[in-house]
Amino acid sequence: MDRLDARNERPDKGAGATRTASRFDVILDSVGRLLRRGAIGNLERMVSKMHPADVAKMLHHLNSAQEKRTVFELIKPEGNKAQVLSEMDQGDIGETLTDVPAADIAMLIRDLPDDDQAYVLTTMPEERSQEILRLMKPEDSAEVKDLLQYEPKTAGAIMTTEYFSLLEDTTAEAAIHRLQGSKDTGNVFYVYVTDSTEKLVGVLSLRQLLQVPPHTRLGTMIKREVISVATDTDQEEVAKLVARYNLLAIPVVDRDNALVGIITVDDVVDIIHDAATEDMLKMSGTKSEEEEDLLHSPVIKSLRLRVPWLLTNLIGSMVSGMILWFFRHTIQEVVALVTFIPVIAAMGGNVGLQSSTLVIRGLATGQIELSDVRKVFLRQVTIGFLISMLCGVVALAAAAIMHINLTLGLVVGIAMVFALVVSTAMATIMPVILKRYGVDPAVAAGPFVTTANDITGIAIYLSLATAVLAHLQ
Repeated sequence: MDRLDARNERPDKGAGATRTASRFDVILDSVGRLLRRGAIGNLERMVSKMHPADVAKMLHHLNSAQEKRTVFELIKPEGNKAQVLSEMDQGDIGETLTDVPAADIAMLIRDLPDDDQAYVLTTMPEERSQEILRLMKPEDSAEVKDLLQYEPKTAGAIMTTEYFSLLEDTTAEAAIHRLQGSKDTGNVFYVYVTDSTEKLVGVLSLRQLLQVPPHTRLGTMIKREVISVATDTDQEEVAKLVARYNLLAIPVVDRDNALVGIITVDDVVDIIHDAATEDMLKMSGTKSEEEEDLLHSPVIKSLRLRVPWLLTNLIGSMVSGMILWFFRHTIQEVVALVTFIPVIAAMGGNVGLQSSTLVIRGLATGQIELSDVRKVFLRQVTIGFLISMLCGVVALAAAAIMHINLTLGLVVGIAMVFALVVSTAMATIMPVILKRYGVDPAVAAGPFVTTANDITGIAIYLSLATAVLAHLQ
């Protein structure tokens, strides 16, 4: 497609997204009908024309494990079947390969990159994965075993050991010949240069390699300040570095700075997607140690994940009720106060949730570091104060007009200001404190923040009303 065609197709993004969704729905519906009719031949031809990522997505949306296994067996050739496996969710892989012999799985995944082989094996019970490793060729299984030894969600666990490296005394001409003769150049975004002990000493791009005289030694042209990560670096930190420095791949080194693998940008995209999903689920109080599958997770599991957070909310609401009971005499004296209790609570919770979301996002992307605490706190509190002034004036006017009582309006307006400022301050500092003590700040959002701000907002409002009760009657 030329640039003009691309421009002509670009503007209507919403329509494009709708067409994509509709196309997938049509495919899913067609697959379901073909399965019900037993039209295996038609189904096989249909699946063979689909991209592996689309097949993986389609398998995820099928109703039963048997349907997934049936469609998976129709994928041809075997190489495509392996690619589909690498694109599938962990739960889907487990269901699809349940009845497949270990020897067949070993043959199936042998041509996948070692990191994808490790990913498939991690979806299986330990005993079964070890059986598959024993059936693989020793030279193939050795690197996969090494990857499986690293902690999950670390650089070592997600890296691939298929990379292109050369010694620093190699000439540019020899490097190009080596590159041309390499069997697998799929991951060659950069040329990594090592010394005789395999320690990483520099990196250069393929463009640099092609632009220098043939006899130029790599050691004279490399960039020695290499951005790299250790094998135990958290995968989200890896994603931050790749995004910050616009890298296509990042090298992974061991404690001795020896090059042991690389992480490519396609893996980083998956990390960012998973991290964003995880944070959103945590903030809504539906994430525990494992992600909830909206389509296939057991109902009991969903209850187990959600109930603790909802109990937190329930307890917070009961505390709010106790505060209302404590101030019952004030409310009895001025019933009009009831009008603005939900307003104060809702505004405090919403403003607090906005602030905590911004801070959590900043901490997750690296925009906010712990050294920025004072600056971020002052800025968010200032914004909260300005918002509270605006909302306070509106609330003051509404209270004065609705109840023809200027004092009540002042109480509502002042309480709104104090409640929103306190809410913003709490929601801003809480994620930072959790981050400092090594706790995931995403847990500070959702039910916890909104409930805490409900309690403080109602307490401020009714305390102020009690203090000026004589002027409200």
